[in-house]
Amino acid sequence: MAFKVVDATELKIGTYVLLDGEAFAVRSMDISKTGKHGHAKCRFEAIGVISGKKKVLVVPGHERFEIPMIDKRKAQVLSMVGNKTSLMDAENFENFELEVPEELQGQVKEGMTVEYWDVEGVKLIKRTV
Repeated sequence: MAFKVVDATELKIGTYVLLDGEAFAVRSMDISKTGKHGHAKCRFEAIGVISGKKKVLVVPGHERFEIPMIDKRKAQVLSMVGNKTSLMDAENFENFELEVPEELQGQVKEGMTVEYWDVEGVKLIKRTV
């Protein structure tokens, strides 16, 4: 479910875009001018929000991309077993389990608040609060 659809020339550094059904963050962008018989070309590099993969694309400027729904929320850590945590959403009190990312392994403790993102139905912990 996309939030909106934009042309490739409207993308900016830091925006999120859906590529092959996965959310990517645009890290760099170059737009070439139109030629004598052609269209403007957009070259951009994007990093996957969930997977961390890098993609480089060159597309016509009129190519359309979907902007994903990213819901940023806070949750309280209820318990931890290994690298899995049980979380409770701060707004609707929903309970769910997520894995702690490698970069946050030693920082997440029981009772603290974390920020998690719901990216097109996939939840992941992004940082501690």
